[in-house]
Amino acid sequence: MAIKTDNRAILIYYLLFFSVLSCLTSCGTILLPYKIVKGTVKATYKVTKTVTKGALGTVEVVYDIGGFTFKVVAAPLSWPFTNDGLESIDGLPPKEAIRKGRVKNSPYVVNGKRYVPMSLKEAETYSEKGIASWYGYETRNKKGGHMTANGEVFDPEGLNAAHKYLPLPYYVKVTNLENGKSIIIRVNDRGPFVAGRIIDLSAGAAKKLGYYNRGTARVLVETIEVENA
Repeated sequence: MAIKTDNRAILIYYLLFFSVLSCLTSCGTILLPYKIVKGTVKATYKVTKTVTKGALGTVEVVYDIGGFTFKVVAAPLSWPFTNDGLESIDGLPPKEAIRKGRVKNSPYVVNGKRYVPMSLKEAETYSEKGIASWYGYETRNKKGGHMTANGEVFDPEGLNAAHKYLPLPYYVKVTNLENGKSIIIRVNDRGPFVAGRIIDLSAGAAKKLGYYNRGTARVLVETIEVENA
């Protein structure tokens, strides 16, 4: 009799289990061992673009996005990178990858470690809280200019940043969670390669966010949508 009771209990358990599973499936809900965070609706920023010719035939492209100005100039390939540990991009020597336009979200190697950036689709809903640092003034003590990982002239006072996984270039909104200040940044370099940090801003950007003297700050990094950037 006890065995029959146990069997009946097991049968009832399975009937209830499959009934619940059927309901969840019909409602379009799937239970997973992790959370899926849906992307929030983001404001689209309009872009004003101006192209001017500089000395020696260089072309400067100026973008105005959300009240912030970004000057973009292709660096001479003879210039060194801001990070001299960059070994390859997409399996090619870095400057060859830049010349062939194969940087965007291609895998790259820094100091022997391979990094795989996120896809453009993943970048659309990227949002992360963590520690931001700043970099760039060390390049001022070196002769000549420096280029970022996507081949742009590096400007320590510009509104630019380095990120390990975002496609290059990409625009993000960075908010200092300690004082509430926010700015828009153009991500055009790779880094920081220091444990516990999620983004490396230029010195100029760190000043605007109010953490230049401290060196680091806890921030929120969110990608934004821009038109015709």
